[in-house]
Amino acid sequence: MTQKPLLILDQHFRQLEELFRPQTYDALSRICRIEGGQNWPMDPAKVDDLIGEAAFYVAALPQLSADQVGRAQNLRAVIEVAGANNEGLAYEACFDRGIEVLSASPGFRQSVAEMTLAMALAGGRGLVREHEAFRRGAEHWLEDRPETDFSLFGATVGFIGFGQIARETARLMAPFAPEVLAFDPFLTDAGPDVELCDLGALVARSRIVVLAAVPSEETRNLLSADLIARLQTGALVIVISRAWSVDFPALLHAAETGRIVIATDVFPTEPLGRNDPLRHASNVILSPHRAAAVMGGRHLIGDMLLQDVQAILDGRTERQLKAADRAQVASLVAAQRDLQS
Repeated sequence: MTQKPLLILDQHFRQLEELFRPQTYDALSRICRIEGGQNWPMDPAKVDDLIGEAAFYVAALPQLSADQVGRAQNLRAVIEVAGANNEGLAYEACFDRGIEVLSASPGFRQSVAEMTLAMALAGGRGLVREHEAFRRGAEHWLEDRPETDFSLFGATVGFIGFGQIARETARLMAPFAPEVLAFDPFLTDAGPDVELCDLGALVARSRIVVLAAVPSEETRNLLSADLIARLQTGALVIVISRAWSVDFPALLHAAETGRIVIATDVFPTEPLGRNDPLRHASNVILSPHRAAAVMGGRHLIGDMLLQDVQAILDGRTERQLKAADRAQVASLVAAQRDLQS
């Protein structure tokens, strides 16, 4: 009987139930012999002992030196399940050996897109503002509030960064028939019904601007103070990727003057200080970095991981997870290091 390939599963800080539906984990265990898979960190010494035999190494924060990669003669793929490329993995050694490096970032697209849509609807219709007005006895019964509120139907929505989260958000918004704009320097075609344009045109034309750019050295302060000044009055800016990509003080100033509204799930420093003035800022909808934090919201990661492991074993080339790009990974890793410092 052929022995099943070994899969090291060191997913902590992620919980096993967070990533896998029971049936998905069972299916994975039928095609691989799983070592680990506990809701606490694996002993690095055990990982080191097993790496020479392993076909797959799955971890929230993969830690493999060039020496370990050299000893990993059976290793087919390293799969991270945190959602970003982090320090600790010898990427170049993996690339030189032909070992795939896959990121779980596409597995967040459904839950984060859902939150983005919720923010667009709440921000456009003034739901949070009227909720707070109710508490003060200052609600606006039956008023249109045209100076602040708008409908998503037919609105112009601009995405800064048009990766999987932005694409899923655009798909969810499709019943509202918005005009969709996108800025993404890595794309030459965003697909049907999406207009690629430069950043200046996007911020000037969009009633809703969704900041969904992946944090990298190239995307730091992508939405600059100059571009923020060019946002149309009444624009809703949704920050759903990382605060890294926006001049946050300039964005907050524009909201407090009443010119725009912000809905943000991320912040320059997390967690936000108890006395941070942002907690009491006007025209801001705040969410404590929980766009993906919903029951079952990360199960897509497990589903995609299972599909990719099976595809690799079958010799098929299609992948659900995101393959690391040798030309970009150093910039992505540097951005994650800066975000965590």
